Amino acid sequence: MNPTGTQTDAAAGTAPTPREAALRAEREAHKLEKRLCHQVGQAIIDYHMIEEGDKVMVCVSGGKDSYGLLDILLKLQARAPIHFDLVAVNLDQKQPGFPDHILPDYLKKLGVPYHIETQDTYSIVKRVVPEGKTMCSLCSRLRRGILYRVADELGVTKIALGHHRDDMLQTFFLNMFFGGKLKAMPAKLVSDDGDHMIIRPLAYVAETDLERWAQQQAYPIIPCSLCGSQENLQRKQIGNMLREWEKQYPGRTETMLTALQNVVPSHLMDPRQHDFRGLKTTGVASVDGDKAFDAEELPLPARAPMPLAAQPGARKIAIELSPS
Repeated sequence: MNPTGTQTDAAAGTAPTPREAALRAEREAHKLEKRLCHQVGQAIIDYHMIEEGDKVMVCVSGGKDSYGLLDILLKLQARAPIHFDLVAVNLDQKQPGFPDHILPDYLKKLGVPYHIETQDTYSIVKRVVPEGKTMCSLCSRLRRGILYRVADELGVTKIALGHHRDDMLQTFFLNMFFGGKLKAMPAKLVSDDGDHMIIRPLAYVAETDLERWAQQQAYPIIPCSLCGSQENLQRKQIGNMLREWEKQYPGRTETMLTALQNVVPSHLMDPRQHDFRGLKTTGVASVDGDKAFDAEELPLPARAPMPLAAQPGARKIAIELSPS
């Protein structure tokens, strides 16, 4: 601090000028954009999410995640080595107080093709769900069915959702703690009706980065509490747990995501995933054999590389997708 109480520049010993502060903020914004583009591009490559000629429907809710998803996909579309189309889709469910002008105005200004689907699912949910009960489950099912229909009408080949790395880990722990399953949120899957391909290009992206990006881009955020439904307290608790772990052990969430990409069925307990009944001795030593009597050595928490990123050609394409 200088004698006046103003924070000083550590290098120069003086407070940064407005121009210096602006340049520093610009550099930080560029670094964040580069990281986001690289991570999204890498996820697209690792899971073969987008192919030549695809028409991708980007579901935009008005929250930071879907705004960020659309933004990064538009940047990648402009420099990708393949051609694909994007169409932004929003479902106006007629919640009281929903500002239905914000998204059309934003998308029109952005110049991206878009479709606003208006369906009064709010009235249906209010009529069916007893007072005081959470409306999220029924609302989600209704929304999913409508979006699948819209996807067919628009002729899209992929449906992109804005779930990020933290959403996937939260889902994993929710299933483990409350559902008795080792099940997370996959980066790519076939929809429950069997007719649509769902992709999550933000699979490698941290929520904190999306929060910073949303602030920098000044997105017109629409609050997610318009329906007055109860917050998912279990998911909130899991989210708090993960954030606390990350504070204490930086890099832990990234390591956990890496663990979801390195599953060893023979060392779990699901006979449907590994043939324990037919297991026989082979007389051949195995590095993955029984180490139950050994003192297990675990590495210190560290940022682990994405294992799929090492596949041949992945780095080259990821560089092509990253900003210069």
